[in-house]
Amino acid sequence: MTPTILSQAAPLSSASSAIPRVDSALRLSLRPAPNRLTVVDGAWWPFSSDAAAELPGLIAAVDRLLDRVTLRVGLHGDVWQNIPRRIPARGRQVRVGWFRHSDPRVITLSFGTGEPVVLLIVPSGTAAGAAEATLKLTTQDIAGLSIDAILTLAQLPADRAPRAAADNSARWENEGGSVTGRATQPSVERPTTSP
Repeated sequence: MTPTILSQAAPLSSASSAIPRVDSALRLSLRPAPNRLTVVDGAWWPFSSDAAAELPGLIAAVDRLLDRVTLRVGLHGDVWQNIPRRIPARGRQVRVGWFRHSDPRVITLSFGTGEPVVLLIVPSGTAAGAAEATLKLTTQDIAGLSIDAILTLAQLPADRAPRAAADNSARWENEGGSVTGRATQPSVERPTTSP
């Protein structure tokens, strides 16, 4: 099975009944039927980490491909930028929830009925060959494989979580937060004079 490559046809307008438009092909692979024995149902290779720019096209494509209505999207808050609370979709507003306890390498789309769809996120800066291999791999039989194993087979770095944690630490330090790890000045004894 090959990855499904979708592109959008209608422009995004202020009305929520419009289908979001993406200028380039949406890089998405999705199993036609979910398999609960796999950790992911497909993969998505966004063009950037800007959630407001990337999510409308993904929601429209998944809705159309699965013939379901996405009601909520869950993602890791430290990996994405510009995360809106809601995304306009055809006839509705899709809620966006961001969490720090979830795996930063996946995004979850929830529907009114049925199981949610979990997609492996291929980082936007990934080389085309490795990204396409990941898109193709997630549509094959990957039952029993962990996300790390899938990424290893696709020759992608297995762990993005430390980067997100390091970015948080850098933000905290930049804002005058924790002082651990900073060099401390040795205390200098003052000379005392005897009376």
